[in-house]
Amino acid sequence: MFNIGIITASDKGSRGERQDISGKTIATMLSGLGEVKHYIVVPDDREALSRELINMVDRLNLDLILTTGGTGLGPRDVTPEATLAVIERQVPGIPEAMRAKSLEITSRAMLSRAVAGIRGRTLIINLPGSPKGVTECLNVVLPALEHGLAIMKGEAGECGGPA
Repeated sequence: MFNIGIITASDKGSRGERQDISGKTIATMLSGLGEVKHYIVVPDDREALSRELINMVDRLNLDLILTTGGTGLGPRDVTPEATLAVIERQVPGIPEAMRAKSLEITSRAMLSRAVAGIRGRTLIINLPGSPKGVTECLNVVLPALEHGLAIMKGEAGECGGPA
């Protein structure tokens, strides 16, 4: 079981003007993978997001952090930039797979700027802001996530075996 963090990037959510359904959807979908140790809603602010990502990795030592929101083309959508500022290595296959599968559903998937990467021994993945987008993207990632986390943490062997 892995220690998980969830960050929702939402100006309205951080002010209590909107309920965060996407963060709760993530927690429910990952219940078999581990325990959510930290959950927070922050404004769509690059510095606030970066600070919280660093806190979850460097202080709380979480294995997996999932963000929701802030991956589109809006002027306040800065989650990918905040993530890129703190990660050490990118994992491009994760957002590529999410976008590819989502493109089968909607052409708007190509507008996602989501990224994924590693800081220390923590995997960080950006997810869309809508509960529907979260569900669709997590369903793509979940089959490989446990093995990927185990490899990253040095707890599993090679990736060459069957999926």
